[in-house]
Amino acid sequence: MTVVKEPHGADVNDPRLSRFDIVREGARRDDIEIVQYESQFQGTNSKAEQRVVRNIALLFLLSGAAALVFLVCYIVWPWQFRLGHARSDYFTPILGISLGLALLALGFAILAWAKKLLPHEVSIQDRHNKPSSDDDRLITGQTIAYLGEELGVQRRPLLKGAIALGLAPLGLAAAAPLIGGMIENPHKDAQPMMFHTGFDPVPNGGNLVRLAREDGTPIRPEDVSVGGQITVFPGIPHGATNEYADSPTLLIQLRADDAVLARAASDADPINKDSMWGNYIAYSKICTHAGCPASLYEQQTNRLLCPCHQSQFLITDNARPIFGPASRRLPQLPIKVDAEGFFVAASDYKETVGPDFWERP
Repeated sequence: MTVVKEPHGADVNDPRLSRFDIVREGARRDDIEIVQYESQFQGTNSKAEQRVVRNIALLFLLSGAAALVFLVCYIVWPWQFRLGHARSDYFTPILGISLGLALLALGFAILAWAKKLLPHEVSIQDRHNKPSSDDDRLITGQTIAYLGEELGVQRRPLLKGAIALGLAPLGLAAAAPLIGGMIENPHKDAQPMMFHTGFDPVPNGGNLVRLAREDGTPIRPEDVSVGGQITVFPGIPHGATNEYADSPTLLIQLRADDAVLARAASDADPINKDSMWGNYIAYSKICTHAGCPASLYEQQTNRLLCPCHQSQFLITDNARPIFGPASRRLPQLPIKVDAEGFFVAASDYKETVGPDFWERP
């Protein structure tokens, strides 16, 4: 319908006024001219309208189905890493594709609703400033209620059911990662899983694990220059693969003066005491903020930088974070040299490796 402007002054408390009459009066009081306001369909519940409603309902249901796939796979699909071709290889792709389809279908449903179902409206407003009166507040409330009424959900039960079925799984999918992280307690066992890396001697038959290059060759002290660093891995089968993705470690030979400072700080800490060997110190390469590789070593300042979010750790002070979003220090790996002159881990890491949220209660 096309609305023609009439003089101001209608009583918005008049019970004979319809909700749209109040909305129209409120618009006029705000100097808004409703130039056009008309349905996109001829009559109510026409075939064209029902076709659009079915398409939108289908999009909502598709969004819900994709979100349901996300939930089911998040809960039951195997996710732990396995060597070779395994079902766990598809865990992340399935989650990404299903959640992407759910959000895409929801977006198309909302766009189609706005473009194809809602009435066409063209309004012109003159801007002005004045305080809100009681009538203005009533008008605003009625306008909001009218907008809800014009969405047509109440008179379109198919859409109402499709929205419920479509958005409920999507809401659960949004909450699943938050809730899922609390289902598996990483601290529940006598030997919590988050405290084990490839440097744990127990799976190695009780033998201390050597520090090795990516190709598996062991490291001697003379392999690291003064002020230099090298990335090392557990010297066990598959130690440099994703099976032990929590184990990459940065081995650093500090200059003599810096080593004195680092040893004093390390020995003053009950966890890191006696973890250094000579002027050598080893820290986890995995940033405690988001798990990125903290591998940019500034020799002159003894800072270790993470390139992802610019966190910086002071090597001579137990790798304490001094800049950026990281709030927890890098775990230190206790090291020594075995009888053959190769570096070994004196024990596994004594603190959890990786992002700090693993340690939150």
